[in-house]
Amino acid sequence: MNTLHRSTLALARTQPWRNGGGSTRELLAWPQMQGQSNAWQVRVSVAHIAQDGPFSALPGVDRCFAVLQGAGVLLHLSATPTRLGCDSAPMTFAGEQSPHCELLDGPTDDLNLMVRRGLGVAQMWRVTAQPHIEGSTRWRGVYAPEAVTVRIGEHAEHLDAQTLLWDDSAQTLPWTVQGSSTALCLAVR
Repeated sequence: MNTLHRSTLALARTQPWRNGGGSTRELLAWPQMQGQSNAWQVRVSVAHIAQDGPFSALPGVDRCFAVLQGAGVLLHLSATPTRLGCDSAPMTFAGEQSPHCELLDGPTDDLNLMVRRGLGVAQMWRVTAQPHIEGSTRWRGVYAPEAVTVRIGEHAEHLDAQTLLWDDSAQTLPWTVQGSSTALCLAVR
């Protein structure tokens, strides 16, 4: 399993937002190209949203967003805001949209998957809905807010809490997440 990579939240540098509304800890910017901080095709981060405000517009990027911790948010993408909490299905939207984010009852921590349009279709889901990643993907990962085991074929990988396990090979063995109801599966197909 030499194609597997790990990123831990504890080692991710905190980057405050320009608008002062929160901060981001980047778990992955893939591929990493020296001297080119915005050359990524796939980006995974954990954001701490401290106050209400708009998301940044990211033209040409598709975004997946899930609440990890806190009471949740209302995202204003249309006339009817979408309420998202720790048990909600992740939301996918175009980066050109910069929804206003309203905190429900205090700060939240959120997982973000951003994929450059044209690379493939970004997907994020909670293991409670589907604990598997199956079939061919361009990129796949599991984010574990709490410790889990990921079975890849007959092989088992233990992930500590707040760890991202990811793979960018053409491997098609199914991944199955065991031992957590809070983990999130991520894929680019």
